[in-house]
Amino acid sequence: MGDTGGTETDSTRRRAALLSLIAAAYTYVLVVFGGIVRITGSGLGCGDDWPRCNGHWIPPFTFETIIEYTHRLLAAGIGLVVLGAVGYAFARRNAPGMAGRGGLLRPLGLATLLFVAQALLGAVTVRLELPTQVTVAHFVTAMLFIATLIVAAVRGGIFGESRGVSPDLTAADTDRLRKVATWSLTAAIIGLIVVAFGAITANTPGAPAGCMGFPLCSGALLPTAGAVPAEIQWAHRVAAFTLLFVVIAAAAATRRAGAAAPVRRAARISVGLVLAQLVVAAMLIELVLPPFLQALHLAVGAAVWFSLVAWAAQAGRDRAAAA
Repeated sequence: MGDTGGTETDSTRRRAALLSLIAAAYTYVLVVFGGIVRITGSGLGCGDDWPRCNGHWIPPFTFETIIEYTHRLLAAGIGLVVLGAVGYAFARRNAPGMAGRGGLLRPLGLATLLFVAQALLGAVTVRLELPTQVTVAHFVTAMLFIATLIVAAVRGGIFGESRGVSPDLTAADTDRLRKVATWSLTAAIIGLIVVAFGAITANTPGAPAGCMGFPLCSGALLPTAGAVPAEIQWAHRVAAFTLLFVVIAAAAATRRAGAAAPVRRAARISVGLVLAQLVVAAMLIELVLPPFLQALHLAVGAAVWFSLVAWAAQAGRDRAAAA
């Protein structure tokens, strides 16, 4: 009977984690499609009307209207996906691993609040006709929303349990795992800064082309003083290179510490994605900002954030298992 109850508990937690992961993946697609809206200049494809589109629930379609209207439909759909994940977890809140510290309900509850904030920011963005500050806030909120869903998925063991930690760890081993958790969290924080600067760069007039050439800025080590668009892009580059160094150092620390397999795997994926993003960024600049590379840059950047959050969350579980 005890084994059956334990199996049922694990299944309940895994199902909640799977729903959270599905919601995170859906949000990832939505974020990338939102980038396509910006890249194609379709942000006002429905005018400044919200939630209707150019005064209609089903408007006359132009290319820009189709892109923006599709984005809005996808955004409406995410509410149903999140409601499913939160509703399932709340209905089973008394099951072990669902409520309390380390449970799925806390990040899912935060996800619900961020979803409401995201919807309101979306409306404000359209009403104010795409101001940079609100557009960036809208994007960063989406990244934080994804993060809460990933944390819930990790807590549910969807990427694997932290069972690779030996029960007879020494104090030195435990200290190394604590440092790994700190390193990975630092990488995630820097990753969020990179993402935010990327959004500022993409939405500031002149900033995407502010520094042509890579890795130098238009042939110089530093941008021209007072050239704000170039300075914004340069800040984004500095943050990105900082992230690369931190991720490599954190991955090395993770390997040395003997962290659980899910943590080591998340570290390897993060390093690979950060390197891939730098290659895409270099191509984007050298080929003078072709739209398909702009979309790819956004897609890989969001994937980097996804992996960094998973890594930090996994490392946190690893540390807790060793405590």
